[in-house]
Amino acid sequence: MTALPASTDLQLPVAEPSSPSDPERENILAAQAGQADAFEWLVHHHEVRLLGFCRRWLRCEEDAREACQDAFVRAWQALPEFESRARFSTWLYQIALNACRDRAKARNTRQRGSTVTLEEMPEAPVCPKLSPDAGAEWQGELDKLQRGLALLPDKLRAALILVTMEGLSQKECAEVLGCSIRGVEGRIHRARQMLLDWWDEER
Repeated sequence: MTALPASTDLQLPVAEPSSPSDPERENILAAQAGQADAFEWLVHHHEVRLLGFCRRWLRCEEDAREACQDAFVRAWQALPEFESRARFSTWLYQIALNACRDRAKARNTRQRGSTVTLEEMPEAPVCPKLSPDAGAEWQGELDKLQRGLALLPDKLRAALILVTMEGLSQKECAEVLGCSIRGVEGRIHRARQMLLDWWDEER
């Protein structure tokens, strides 16, 4: 066997790193091109969380399902405008939040008859004091927590639900709500304080 000259550099071919597959990105592009089955894939992978958000916001199964369905219809119509630099889930939350707000306005008359303010809430039976976060772990207290959430101002309730229940980062929440991260922090702080004050009065 002939030896290679000492001055010869033997360079082996180096495989280029392959980019990991991103099914969501692929289906977004396909859906933007008009492929309905690609959009169905996106719906399948996001509908559970989006429906859960609508349930927490509207506290009515029928309204939540209609708002969720409306959100996906709006998303399909607006999909050509979606920019890849944004997270698709964050964009969906923005649409779902607007759908929930519209749904709440549509039922405003009915809601006024069944919803009261924090000051007007009747006395509740004595129960052990639990923080809102701890109460969410117990089904009985979860119902109470949902009542308290429904009484919060719109902006405060949205921030609290998105961060503490939906698991969004404060940055993502800020993108959904169209405010600064500091604004999100302030809204969450005020929402927690209002809930804790209401919780104490409910004892």
